[in-house]
Amino acid sequence: MSEPAKESRAQARQHQKRHAAAARTRFALFAIIAVASLLTVLSGAVLYAQAGNNDKYSLISPGGIAFSDFRGYEDWSVASSARTEAVLKVIVANEKMIRAYKDGVPGNGRPFPEGSMIVKLQWSQEKSTEATFDVDVPDAFQQAFVMEKNSRRFPATGGWGYAVFNYDAASNRFTADPKSPADCGNTCHVAVKAKDYIFHPYEKR
Repeated sequence: MSEPAKESRAQARQHQKRHAAAARTRFALFAIIAVASLLTVLSGAVLYAQAGNNDKYSLISPGGIAFSDFRGYEDWSVASSARTEAVLKVIVANEKMIRAYKDGVPGNGRPFPEGSMIVKLQWSQEKSTEATFDVDVPDAFQQAFVMEKNSRRFPATGGWGYAVFNYDAASNRFTADPKSPADCGNTCHVAVKAKDYIFHPYEKR
């Protein structure tokens, strides 16, 4: 084979190598861009979800009680329930308070420990359109009435602080009730002072 022919074939191989290398580079850049775009979308979705969740947890009552103190209440154990003519209520408590309940507090004469938290969740009610018998079921969520035990912060009210956070279904937003100072529930709860200011027992199940 002549020298010019050899040089031509060598040049062709070098051209093919450069073309292949360029193609690999373009593919790698494309992959990087695609992954980066996906991460951006996912990060945005996470931040959006966190923002929506953190919105209510940024609220602070006029009495200085932060809704974030009760973070995770949505999954707390149920202690009891109640009902008025217009409202259905479910009472949930944090793990510390549930443990105290199970240990016999307040029936054993002992108070609930510091850090105990309880939340009364309230719904309007309506008649079920599906059940084959007459029964009321939750309609729209209305309010979270919260209590937390902190004797240093709330010495004048038996160690309990109170707050109300209202929910508006139309706007899907919570607001701190402007008429809920830290002692807002004490007037009613003093009636059960002997039970450490807690109306509802831990119901048998």
